[in-house]
Amino acid sequence: MNETKDKNTPDYFLDITSDVCPMTFVRTKLLIEKMQPGETAQVRLQSKEPLENVPRSVREIGDEVVSLSPEDPDGPPDGAHILIIRKC
Repeated sequence: MNETKDKNTPDYFLDITSDVCPMTFVRTKLLIEKMQPGETAQVRLQSKEPLENVPRSVREIGDEVVSLSPEDPDGPPDGAHILIIRKC
């Protein structure tokens, strides 16, 4: 991990807003497999199933969900969200 980068800046970014389950988690898991322990990823996702399944699956494989928050707090509940994960 690059020690000079801002520790609030994720190491990786993945946009899965155009994907559907199960590809949403497949793509997220492939990214996690590339990561080193302690690295973080920002995953942009939307719609009911990915918003439930991706964070749950990340926890099930033993990694950390740092946060999950809507891009637009005034938007629809299943609108675009930002998921921050940390490889354990």
